[in-house]
Amino acid sequence: MRRKRASQRSLFDAGYPDHEMGRTLERISAILDGHPEFLEWIEAELRRGGRRSRRGRAGLPCEVVLRCGILKQLWQADYRGLEFALLDSASARHFARVDPLRPPKKSALQKSIGSVGAEVWERINRALLETARGGRVETGRKARIDGTVTETHIPRPADNQLLRDGVRVLTRLMRRARERLGDGAFRLHDHNRAAKRRCLEVSNGRGKTRVEAYRGLLEVTRRTLGYVPGALEAAGARGEPWAAAWRAEVEHYRDLVERVIDQTERRVLGGETVPSAEKVVSLFEPHTDIIVKRGRAQYGHKLNLSAGASGMVLDAVIERGNPADSTRLIPMLERHAELYGEVPAQVACDGGYASRANLGAAKELGVVDMVFHRKRGLDPLDMASSAGVYGRLRRFRAGMEAAISYLKRCFGLRRCNWRGLEHFRAYVWSAVVTHNLVVLARSRLKLKPA
Repeated sequence: MRRKRASQRSLFDAGYPDHEMGRTLERISAILDGHPEFLEWIEAELRRGGRRSRRGRAGLPCEVVLRCGILKQLWQADYRGLEFALLDSASARHFARVDPLRPPKKSALQKSIGSVGAEVWERINRALLETARGGRVETGRKARIDGTVTETHIPRPADNQLLRDGVRVLTRLMRRARERLGDGAFRLHDHNRAAKRRCLEVSNGRGKTRVEAYRGLLEVTRRTLGYVPGALEAAGARGEPWAAAWRAEVEHYRDLVERVIDQTERRVLGGETVPSAEKVVSLFEPHTDIIVKRGRAQYGHKLNLSAGASGMVLDAVIERGNPADSTRLIPMLERHAELYGEVPAQVACDGGYASRANLGAAKELGVVDMVFHRKRGLDPLDMASSAGVYGRLRRFRAGMEAAISYLKRCFGLRRCNWRGLEHFRAYVWSAVVTHNLVVLARSRLKLKPA
């Protein structure tokens, strides 16, 4: 029987557990402490977004906003899960530096973290790269470039579902206006049941039956659109404060629904192939691009990523549309030169970037060894100074596939759940910043004592 009382650590002691994740959090915290300017940037962003006011309850401290945003991406939690983590985990509270008696609620976390724009996250990433450069973790002299796709949070698009969504959303908005203006303010009939029935007929139909169901769904959608001018006129005549925002929302969805009607008529009734750039794939994420890669369509945005020898992501460009990889190599190198003052001496890229023109342009910029994964008719000795260098850089490029996989599996870059293009950009950059913090924390970077 034990007579001496074992020394135990109190459950309420602050600190990190002796675990790999605990040590990583401690190192990340030390890195953030070394950059007090991050808090100034976050403060300026929150003030610009109207989240800091002299009236009402004080918002979350800037340090809490930054650390909670990083913790959210690191643990891949939604805002409800992050709220629970801060309630449940002592190490999460210690890292985020929240008041243990008053941890933030989901709504406060969402408003504050969502207010930090992509420009601030990108600026933070550039500061981290300077830290890595000073600690000789990442010099930027060697880079690998590849592209991927981050999907938006939408179901697989179908014209019949988009038409039904248009009827549902417009009807809901006009009902909301009638509650304020009165039932006799403008004419409105609810066609939701008819739209749902026609939508199911399209999904289950074949051949002529399916085309006729589409005709019926288009007619129901046009009838709903026919009520919109009267609703807009009635709301505008009142001149009430809510009317301007309501009118803007209704006009936004009306324009999208009209585009969906046009593409459906061209595709289903006219047998025309509608170009991807002209298609609407979501009423709620209309910025979504159609990216066709290896015969498979993905719905989101194309990213061009650059990573260094350390594994840190040096740069990320969120593209609009689906530009060919071969057109994006030189802009990526020019952005690298802007960041580091010079282009990398050695660059390894996927085969999609390969062309003789790109090879010549990269050499003119100052790249010594410009290696593509596929030769595309190019001689290896034209790309690299020797066959050995060519082989090493080809193997080095393969590490970019692992980096992209790591970003998608562990930092949420596979799919963005945030709504809107600006939030999409912020989400991507916050994932990149969190990834780079983890790489820095697990490197041999010497941190200054706090």
